[in-house]
Amino acid sequence: MKKRIQYSRIIAGTMTWGSWGKQLSKNEMTALMDHCLQQGISSFDHADIYGGYGNEEEFGKAFYDSRIARENIQLISKCGIQYVCEARDNVTKHYNYNADYIVWSAERSLKKLRTEYLDLFLLHRPSPLMHPDEISKAIDRLRTDGKIKEFGVSNFTPLQIAMVETAVPVKVNQVECSITAEGVMYDGTLEDCITHKRTAMAWSPLGSYFNEDTDRTKRIREAIVPLAEKYSATENQLILAWLMRHPSGIHPVVGTTNEDRLSEANRATEIN
Repeated sequence: MKKRIQYSRIIAGTMTWGSWGKQLSKNEMTALMDHCLQQGISSFDHADIYGGYGNEEEFGKAFYDSRIARENIQLISKCGIQYVCEARDNVTKHYNYNADYIVWSAERSLKKLRTEYLDLFLLHRPSPLMHPDEISKAIDRLRTDGKIKEFGVSNFTPLQIAMVETAVPVKVNQVECSITAEGVMYDGTLEDCITHKRTAMAWSPLGSYFNEDTDRTKRIREAIVPLAEKYSATENQLILAWLMRHPSGIHPVVGTTNEDRLSEANRATEIN
């Protein structure tokens, strides 16, 4: 059996590294990559659309100038969403999962990230027009050419994955999951990961806890306060530790660019 890729338990999400967020310079990106590795965070999550199709290229330039060995990190990217912005001539937001486009998108991500392969390549969101045979045609070609190591999906239901798996195995499902968005804990999504030994990844792992003041977040806060003292931990750490307690072995994708918060997030792995 082929050995599975080991992603860091905390994954660095890069969506806000560029124009959609902090607009980090090349040197700042390199420094942030180094900091992540020092904390044991070796996996970096991308998507072609981040930064209006610009983030991957900026990250690639920083990675090229760094002294980081390619084998010491895991690069993840996604394709499929046709985003309306200056970088593309899309007229309306839609999805494209024909074989030629999937291959073209992966190769474009490789070029921008300045790497010969992606550790993980994901379909970003399900499309009503996707067909498993078309997806399989692209993934088989990319794997045969050594351009991707593992294939997965993002935001897919177990039934949608089952359809894709009639033609090609799915190793990862990256979904929204947090203490305020726990739907995938009850709709079979995470059970599907356990049953089929898929890696589960969670985007927006802190949920709306810090952004909303509702009856629900107030109840969570009341429960967290005594636990913070008990575990000598911050609210962030407890929310991440709670998520990682799930038996599917969730990997939180943490989107902060703040070095202290990244260090804090990684220490959450030590809380049981």
